[in-house]
Amino acid sequence: MSDLQWHTGGCHCGAVRFEVGLVEPVEAQTCNCSMCAKVGFVHIIVPASRFRLTEGGQALTEYGFNTGVAKHLFCKVCGVKSFYRPRSNPDGWSVNARCLDAPVTLNLTEFDGQNWEANAVHLSHLSQE
Repeated sequence: MSDLQWHTGGCHCGAVRFEVGLVEPVEAQTCNCSMCAKVGFVHIIVPASRFRLTEGGQALTEYGFNTGVAKHLFCKVCGVKSFYRPRSNPDGWSVNARCLDAPVTLNLTEFDGQNWEANAVHLSHLSQE
């Protein structure tokens, strides 16, 4: 990926920091599931090779619900979920576009997470190299 550029981001208090490799415009999703609708998460799903936790691993705490496959990670200090391991792409990462330090150009689509089982197949390609 010759147009790949690394972007930094993190939680509100700065205890957790990450880098993510993106190609603009960035494919991103909003979701209407019970979790995303309440926190306003804007998903940028990337392969594991395009995500690096640079600071704050010890400041993360995990929350699991439903099937327990998704690994929802939150900063213990400020409570912000900057990224997590999504159930749809357990081999990749979903980064919250709102947690990037600088804005990127998003190609934003809506994902029907309220009907996750029927729609998850539409996200599975996003963590592939």
